[in-house]
Amino acid sequence: MIRAGDVIENPVTGERILFRTTSAETNGEAVVIECWVDPNGFVAKPHVHPYQEERFEILRGSVVFRLDGELLPAAPGDRILVPRGAAHQFWNDGEEEAHFVCEIRPALQFEQLLETMFSLAADGKTNRKGMPNPLRLAVIAAAHFDTVRLPFPPAWLQRVGLALGSPVGRLLGYRPAYERADGALEVEGLAV
Repeated sequence: MIRAGDVIENPVTGERILFRTTSAETNGEAVVIECWVDPNGFVAKPHVHPYQEERFEILRGSVVFRLDGELLPAAPGDRILVPRGAAHQFWNDGEEEAHFVCEIRPALQFEQLLETMFSLAADGKTNRKGMPNPLRLAVIAAAHFDTVRLPFPPAWLQRVGLALGSPVGRLLGYRPAYERADGALEVEGLAV
């Protein structure tokens, strides 16, 4: 289980996250993270949080956001609001490490999703864009559909694809959470 002060790293996307405040501390109302992104680092894919909003405050460096197709360069002191349902992604376009704080409301399963995706990347189980193979991704995406989804195709079509792909992925042994190489078992985001 993620606790305040925990740090996770994604060596593929160049992101490092410190959990400042967790969903357990806020009764599910929010997660607050501090994030450092290497030069040319990025969030894995354009995505949508259908029921969450994200508030970013840039502390250092240069981050570009694509928000519903519009490019928004952000520098220290800038604040970016990503409303629920808005397609977005970001990347560090500067030559130094970028640093920002992000508040996600409500928390839903945001922590568990990040922990799973970062663990897969750390164990070499993603492609160069930070994404696992399609059948493993289908299992993860089906379990986290209320937390994150793609901006396209429409949600109903994504559900159809996940309804077909996720059972096949489960038959191959993939689960919504990932057992890390260090032996810690992740069960729906809880270390056991």
